[in-house]
Amino acid sequence: MTVKLTSYINLDGSGREALDFYHSIFGGTVESDTFGEFNEKSGGAMPMPDEDKDKIMHASLTGDHVELMISDVPSTWEVPAAKESNIILALSGDDETVLRGYWDRLSEGGTIVQPLEKAPWGDYFGNVTDKFGVSWMVDIGPA
Repeated sequence: MTVKLTSYINLDGSGREALDFYHSIFGGTVESDTFGEFNEKSGGAMPMPDEDKDKIMHASLTGDHVELMISDVPSTWEVPAAKESNIILALSGDDETVLRGYWDRLSEGGTIVQPLEKAPWGDYFGNVTDKFGVSWMVDIGPA
């Protein structure tokens, strides 16, 4: 048997934009369904209000370095919005070119919490909250 933990990001209507953004950064393969598409495929088993039909029900982005799941929260769900999340997605390794590229792209339109700079433990480390409110840490160790 196997077990794995996958990052799943819930957004409030910006799922398609976020999926495109992360795909432009990480590349990989995208699979997705909107609530409307899923309702059609399921023979009407999951009807949604018109305002939710184009929202992402489930999307996956699978690449060489990442696997992300993304969905939008439909208006019919009573899910309280978190003011802050205690979850941070971490990218780490020794491929400085790739990791700095990810950092640069994730920082576009985001807020740098800790600049990507030499850390006391010898790695380059930074923390950024991207334009969708998702927190990321990047740690670049020696090659």
